Amino acid sequence: MARSADRFAYDTSWGPRFVDGRTEFRLWAPSAPQIDLAIGDTAGKASEFWPMERDDEGWWRATTDRVKPGEAYGFRLDSGLIVPDPASRRQFGDVHGLSLLVDPKAYTWQSADWTGRPWEETVFYELHTGTFTPDGSFAGIEEKLDYLKETGITAIELLPVAQFGGRRGWGYDGVLLYCPHEAYGGAEGLKRLIDAAHQRGLMVFLDVVYNHFGPDGNYLGAYAPEFFHEEIHTPWGAAIAYDAQPVRDFMIDNALYWLEEYRIDGLRLDAIDSIEDTTDTPLVKELAARVRAHFPDRHVHITSEDDRNISWHIERDGGRPILVSGEWNDDFHHTAHVLATHEEEGYYADYSRRSVAQMAKALATGFVFQGEHSDYRGRNVGVSSAHLPPTAFVNFLQNHDQIGNRAFGDRLADLASRRVVECLQAILMLAPQIPLIFMGEEYGDTHPFCFFTDFDGELGEAVREGRRAEFKKFAAFHDEDARQLIPDPNAVSTFEASKLDWSMVTRPTYRRRLAIVRGLLEKRQRLIVPLLTGPLPEHGGEYHVSDETLAFVVAWHLRDGAVLHLFANLDDEPWAIPSNVVTGDLSCGDLLHAHPKGADEILRTRVLPGPSVVFRLESQKLIAGKGS
Repeated sequence: MARSADRFAYDTSWGPRFVDGRTEFRLWAPSAPQIDLAIGDTAGKASEFWPMERDDEGWWRATTDRVKPGEAYGFRLDSGLIVPDPASRRQFGDVHGLSLLVDPKAYTWQSADWTGRPWEETVFYELHTGTFTPDGSFAGIEEKLDYLKETGITAIELLPVAQFGGRRGWGYDGVLLYCPHEAYGGAEGLKRLIDAAHQRGLMVFLDVVYNHFGPDGNYLGAYAPEFFHEEIHTPWGAAIAYDAQPVRDFMIDNALYWLEEYRIDGLRLDAIDSIEDTTDTPLVKELAARVRAHFPDRHVHITSEDDRNISWHIERDGGRPILVSGEWNDDFHHTAHVLATHEEEGYYADYSRRSVAQMAKALATGFVFQGEHSDYRGRNVGVSSAHLPPTAFVNFLQNHDQIGNRAFGDRLADLASRRVVECLQAILMLAPQIPLIFMGEEYGDTHPFCFFTDFDGELGEAVREGRRAEFKKFAAFHDEDARQLIPDPNAVSTFEASKLDWSMVTRPTYRRRLAIVRGLLEKRQRLIVPLLTGPLPEHGGEYHVSDETLAFVVAWHLRDGAVLHLFANLDDEPWAIPSNVVTGDLSCGDLLHAHPKGADEILRTRVLPGPSVVFRLESQKLIAGKGS
């Protein structure tokens, strides 16, 4: 690590290193018979080659002053193939071209004293850089920071920005994991965006992918086959060999690099259930521990996506996360989606549209599946999570996957009634879990967010047909002609159709939705966040579910004896709240929120209209017994 008052760099184990006015270039290729340093000319073509020396651990090195910052370099294999640096910080062109030498300390930070924000203050806004604004750049996001702050967002979360093949894509096919994509504005553009966000009090999180590399431009196997375990298969090919120390260092250094050199506030670890680690210490455990140790004086957070409903990585010590701050809770999304849309195909088959017990359980105790049998997966799933505080979970109604992995990229606003969606939004934003919203959700954008790539040739055809084949199991796409209507991921029109339409914000209906969201987030920061600090009671959530309608009550025991109550009815029919649900009357503290207006008449009538939600905040226990 190198740090001055306003300049930051992280000394990675891979990639160039500045030494006494010269640069040491390094590449791990233990079985390669020869590696040459390729030096590029002003056109980005390799014009000069220097032999590199190999040590006993498989590292090839060459130290020279022939390459200056901004100039091109790469590596020539014994086959004659010239490849970029896998730890490239910047590319001359695409993923197939030479890398550019970057001085990481060239950028002067205006927000060098920024130390982040506490985890409980987090309100995520997930966005895709290429479709968030018309120009699809980091600079475009920067222009929207004031809008996001005024909305009540405290953390923007970028879909992966590491350079991938082509100029259009979600980012999960990255191959140069240290290199912000030039299509978005490169390293300089990303640092300016983060700097501007910090000056406004906004955190920036980055989605990172450590379970696979993309199919276009990944040359690691050509010179370091030891980087992969060909005998271990994943959905994306051979598993990454995390039992090899240089490989492990490559990924852990990558996390520390983003957090130190770019001042990123947190990382979202994509699909950690797909990381095939054969060592005794899971990569996530070591990575998170290294992050915690490296940044003792900053608020730095890690979130994770995991299909297994595990909890060891999100455990607490005195209220503080030991490793990972929060787990993306797909269970909450799935039960909310099924209740709102009545869809029950695919993985939604595990969630019942006629029962809110699963939603209430997720809100009160974390996961829905805590060891129960999943019919869809054909096995028992999960462990108990009721002892964890609600802030150990990140809840959402939509995200890039849950929208973009639909055939036509439909948003919830197009699939469910406005009243139900607004009730679910209130639950999302006022419940004590960490909320995440997807770009455009705050005003009810109805444009699709489709799956898109920028591949051609055989790879492009394979992605196109593979995408359509994924939907064969759904009733609407049994017919081949129906599958042909699914947008082509490689078509520019699919990408363009996925961009936000910012003119919608000026229209009355969408302006109203935005005002509701802003009001909810203002209440959250002012009234709920102060009750989420420090240790929270174990098993602090209780719930009761109606036997007749889609209605339920949840109570969360928070800091200093405060209790947050939620009364929800997602049915069209009213719910007469039975006397055994509550003690005494329903005047439990102060009214926090009622939607629609007048729903709080339950104080007088004991009837909750539908669809509606009511939040109240007090210090008395509400629910007689735990739900089941």
